[in-house]
Amino acid sequence: MKRILLCFLFLSILNFNPLFSQNYKFGKVSEEELKEKFCPQDSSANAAILYKKTRVYYRYTRNTGFELVTDVQERIKLYTREGFDYATKKIMRYTPSGGDEEKVAGLKAVTYNLNNGKIEETKLKRSNVFENEESRYWSSTKFTMPDIKPGSVIELTYHLNSPFLGNMDEIALQYDIPVKKIEAQVETPEYFNFKPLMKGYYPFQISSSTKRGTINFTNKQRSGGGGFGAVQTNYSNNKIDYTTNVYTINQENIPALKEEPYVNNIDNYRSAIKYELQYVKFPNSTIEYYSSTWKDVAKRIYNTPDFGNEVKKTGYFENDLESLLAGVSDPLQKIALVFGHVKSRMNWNGYFGYYCDDGVRKAYKEKVGNVAEINLMLTAMLRHAGLDANPVLVSTRSNGIPLFPTREGFNYVVSAVTHEDGHILMDATDKFSTPGILPSRTHNWNGRLIKKDGTSEEISLSPREVSKEYVSVNYIISPEGMAEGKIRKKFTDHHALAFRQKYYSVDEEEYLEHLENTFNGMEVSEYELKNKDNIGKPLEETYSFSKENACDVIGDKVYLSPMLFFTTEENPFKLDKREYPIDFSYPWADKYMVNIKIPSGYEAEVLPEPARLVLPDNMGSFLFNITRSGAMIQVMVQTEMNSAVLSPVYYGAVREFYKQLVEKETEKIVLTKI
Repeated sequence: MKRILLCFLFLSILNFNPLFSQNYKFGKVSEEELKEKFCPQDSSANAAILYKKTRVYYRYTRNTGFELVTDVQERIKLYTREGFDYATKKIMRYTPSGGDEEKVAGLKAVTYNLNNGKIEETKLKRSNVFENEESRYWSSTKFTMPDIKPGSVIELTYHLNSPFLGNMDEIALQYDIPVKKIEAQVETPEYFNFKPLMKGYYPFQISSSTKRGTINFTNKQRSGGGGFGAVQTNYSNNKIDYTTNVYTINQENIPALKEEPYVNNIDNYRSAIKYELQYVKFPNSTIEYYSSTWKDVAKRIYNTPDFGNEVKKTGYFENDLESLLAGVSDPLQKIALVFGHVKSRMNWNGYFGYYCDDGVRKAYKEKVGNVAEINLMLTAMLRHAGLDANPVLVSTRSNGIPLFPTREGFNYVVSAVTHEDGHILMDATDKFSTPGILPSRTHNWNGRLIKKDGTSEEISLSPREVSKEYVSVNYIISPEGMAEGKIRKKFTDHHALAFRQKYYSVDEEEYLEHLENTFNGMEVSEYELKNKDNIGKPLEETYSFSKENACDVIGDKVYLSPMLFFTTEENPFKLDKREYPIDFSYPWADKYMVNIKIPSGYEAEVLPEPARLVLPDNMGSFLFNITRSGAMIQVMVQTEMNSAVLSPVYYGAVREFYKQLVEKETEKIVLTKI
């Protein structure tokens, strides 16, 4: 009797414990999952991954040999309309020219809704699945789940079959929404030696085991057939036993990876694992090495015809270059002329990569090319001009940081000239860049400079020059709280580059409307922009303005924020603790000179106190100074950030720095009627 009661109690626990009752088999979505109103881990989440399983393994067939297979199953809860973005899926497929390509198979997707206590299923129709060409090398399978509503659960499963045995995709273990349960399993035959590359701050455990596998194949032999004799065919069946290494990850309740300000790419800090192929060794064959050292990586890339051979070609531009550089001997002038020539002639087609698609010769003739064609062409011209120029492999900010030796980690190439002061980096795909000023997409820690002999060295991609913004504001305050005056701005280096990239092609009226809306209804007139097309000079912007209710008038007192709409009103760093570096992209210094004329019959009763803040190790500073003379008040505010990237160990200091900066800039001048 006691045994029966214990069994009954144990079965009751199983029935009521969701950990035991949860079924993750495809199609077994529960009523409890559909009824859930918010994520227990994070009530602010708009969606959550209820379950995700990824299995990567090698499958052998007699006709094709090994192929790489990735099985994916995913179940997602949509709590709100804001979570509907997670109902649109894009499966990337590597599809280079040449015949071999990755293919999606077995795609099934279902939306589940609860209607009057009944679970209703809506299946994705094949007609709603779209195949898109993303670039010359990549395609995508894209679809949006049908019949989604707040409260829906969506589920999908598919296989990705790949003939590229060494290109194992990164497996993400953390997402920007919470994850209730995730499983990942990687199975590699003993012939393929992989190195696990782990990243991110959220910890996870990997368990390993082995299992046996067998390859069955048939040999066919013919005998006889001499003269008019019969030919005899004999078949023999053989098999090879091999070991498969199995790596498994099983995690629950993983918090969302939330975007924070001044992060170059949040994916760099997402917990994930990638298996990088080091070498392949089949029975009775020699070892074939892949990406095991940076030397190997650089040599393989440089020796590829679409890279190294393209840098050596010169005949297509020699006549143009000789005419361009006639009588010029100064190296810096040569750099400027060659760089300007490539920028003005070539048009970037928007494709990334470090390999040429159609080749530099055709690109030069047709005046259009991808990143590699334009910047390898630039490198070849600089070399032909007698300069020490070399290509530099880059991983863009959106692509992540290559922490380990890898060919796959790079997706871009720029050019570098070694000069007495160091390397001058150039990217001729950007019409507004100048020698030494790269577009922000390339500001991603370090690149790999590849020399003519195939050797390489790591060089910094972080800008060294401080980009400056000078702002002069002169205005008059009326007793009714209106501000009228003139603003003059000056931008240098990356500040100027960013402005041109954003607004160069924008109509002036449209830009002025944007400016007025940004500054809360300010009226702008007499607008002028200097050096818009003179890329080598600072950008200068001037305009007159007027703004009603620029300050608060209470009784006989006027309360005024001296920097008006340029005031920093909010601390961007809100978290108590941060694990990611603070990335400003480039060093900068912003300086504001504000001259205020107070209205007749008023005097300054209260002025903010001067202040100076300094970050540790001279990484940055803030200076606030204010003086008055008769009816004039002058305010000088200067903020400098001397380091492009700050370690997270300084986060507390930076957070406090901005807290005090905001407090100081938002302090009021109090004017009193005499």
